[in-house]
Amino acid sequence: MGVSGTGKTTVGRLLAAALGLPYAEGDAFHPAANVAKMASGVPLDDADRWPWLDAVGAWARVAAAEGGGVVAASSLKRAYRDRLRAAAPGVVFVHLAGDRALIAGRMAARTGHFMPATLLDSQFATLEPLQDDERGVTVDVRGTPQDIARRARAALAALPPSSP
Repeated sequence: MGVSGTGKTTVGRLLAAALGLPYAEGDAFHPAANVAKMASGVPLDDADRWPWLDAVGAWARVAAAEGGGVVAASSLKRAYRDRLRAAAPGVVFVHLAGDRALIAGRMAARTGHFMPATLLDSQFATLEPLQDDERGVTVDVRGTPQDIARRARAALAALPPSSP
């Protein structure tokens, strides 16, 4: 989870490969209308996000039943993560976090992505970091994608076992 430009796709793929789990790109679950809206510089509202979150949650539920998986999805608000947890109760979040300047620089350097850098401020305004009662870890996005994925894997391995 995290705002656009934190490396969710790149780090998610690396983490999935390291864990031997399938990977899904959360953006692929967006309907075309959502992608068009974001591409035009208009932030999504909750009504836009609910069907997308339901699709991501359905994938996570199936992946969990088959041994696990990694899906990259912004999941910026607690309510969004609650919805994902309702669909896949064992979900664990990796919040890729960094300061605005670093992430803006990364967004400015990337090409071919539908999310314009002009929406970064709305993403940070929407972001509700993981709370103490949410199962997950926060990982700083400074460094190479491989460094970030290694830190994410180590942080996940250090989590205490979940209670049934």
